[in-house]
Amino acid sequence: MSNVKIKVMDKGPLMVNGDVEVIDMEGNIFDTKSKIALCRCGESDNKPFCDGTHAGNFEDCARAANLNV
Repeated sequence: MSNVKIKVMDKGPLMVNGDVEVIDMEGNIFDTKSKIALCRCGESDNKPFCDGTHAGNFEDCARAANLNV
């Protein structure tokens, strides 16, 4: 999993690129591909994956903090 990248999309999901496992609280493993979108808005009917339900209803634009001191 050393080549995994996670991109926070403006007003959208977390885009995950690379080979990862997504596991629920009971230890069940979801089927995944090398590129997945994880829901951030909580509205998806396909949680933990994004199904596009957020469109026009989710306003978060996360940015990394500048830690250069």
